[in-house]
This record gives sequence, C-alpha cells and structure tokens, in this order.
Amino acid sequence: MPKKLFRRIVIILLVVLTVAGLFLVDSNAQRRRRRRRSSAPRITNPQIYQPPANDNSNTSTEAGLTDNSNSNQNMQPSASENPEEMRKTIRSLSSQVDKLNDKLGQMEQSQRSLLDLERLSRAEQRATSLRAELRDVQQKESDLQARLEDLDYALKPENIERAVAGYGSTRPEEVRAQRKRQLETEQERVTKQFDQLATSHARIDEAIAASDVEIERLRKRLDDVDKSEILNQKGKSQANEENPSPTPKPSPTPY
Repeated sequence: MPKKLFRRIVIILLVVLTVAGLFLVDSNAQRRRRRRRSSAPRITNPQIYQPPANDNSNTSTEAGLTDNSNSNQNMQPSASENPEEMRKTIRSLSSQVDKLNDKLGQMEQSQRSLLDLERLSRAEQRATSLRAELRDVQQKESDLQARLEDLDYALKPENIERAVAGYGSTRPEEVRAQRKRQLETEQERVTKQFDQLATSHARIDEAIAASDVEIERLRKRLDDVDKSEILNQKGKSQANEENPSPTPKPSPTPY
C-alpha cells in the first residue's frame, strides 16, 4: 500500500509540473507578441511649409537680372578684344605657315642636292671605270695592230721563201703554200679580234661622252643651288640689318 500511494503522489506532481510549464510558456509568448507590437514605429505626416508667392517671384526676378547684367558685362570686353586677338592669331599662324613652307622647301632642296651628289659620284665612278676599260682596249688594239703588221710582212713572197728555205723538202711549192695558208688564217683571226675591239672602243667612247655630259649637268645644278643659297643668306642678312629685332627689356629681378 505505501508503494502505490507513493507512485500516485509522484504521478500527480508530474502532471502538475507539466501543466504549470505549459501556462508559463503561453504567458511568455503573449508577452513577446505585446512587445513586438509596441516596438513598431508610428508614421506621422510632418507639416509642409509653404512660403509666400511674392518672395519667390521677387528673388527669381532679381537672380535673372543679376545673371543678365553679369553676362552683358562679360560679353562687352570680349566683343571689344576679339578682333585684335583674331588679327594676332592670324598673323602668328601665317608666319608659322611661312616658316614651315620655307623649312619644307629647304628639306626638299637638300634632298635633291643629296640625290644629285649621289648621281654625280656614280657618274664619276662609271666614267673612271669606262676610261680604264678604254685603256685596256687601246692596249689590245695596239698589240693586234702590231701583229697584223707582222703578218703582212710575213706574207710577202720573198719572206715566205726565206722562211721555208731551211726545211729541205723535195716539194718546196707545197711547203710555201702551207706556210701562206697558215699566215692568212692567223691574219683573218687577228683581223676579227681587231674589229671587235674597234666596236668596243666606239661603244666605250659613247658611254664616256654620255657620262661626261651627265657629270657636267649635275655639277652645274649643284653650283646653281650653292649660288642660290648664298644669295638667300645675303638677302636674309641684309633684311636683318635693315630691320633689326628689338632687344628685349631686362626683367626686374625680385628682391
């Protein structure tokens, strides 16, 4: 019996505790809901200030008048100073354009002079090589001319007879004829070589004459350029002497 009573008492206590816990949880939840509702901000409409209409109109008109007066004051000096400034800018730009044109002309002239100098050096080198080649041709022509004279002398009958006299042949006519044919063949060959050299001689003479003409033309052009540059320098120096540039005034040194 005492055990059963003890169990019932424990069960009753547990039931009471659970019911009390449920009531506590419900009360806490209700408190939290009330706090959340009370913490939400309230929106209120502020009062709008409406200034009088006369003050705005007066201030806007005054601001417009001041802006117009300032713009007129800014426009008056610019209108009076623009023409003179425009003249100065136009003069400076025109002078710069003239200087650039002069520089471009000088650069083009210098480039032409350099090209002429290069052509002149090439023409002189070509003329030198042609003259050396002509000397060689003339030397060969003189050698061939001497050989032709020797062949003409050897083709004479008495010289052929004298040349074959020491052979001691039983048929001297055939030996003389063979000797004559050999000399005539050599004479034809030397004559062809001499004709070829004569053609080369004429061609080289024409090339030398053309190179000499080109050299003379280029030298004359370069001399004209030098003379024109000297005259331009003299003209500039005279212009500077007639219109000396004003000496700049010394600027005051700061103390």
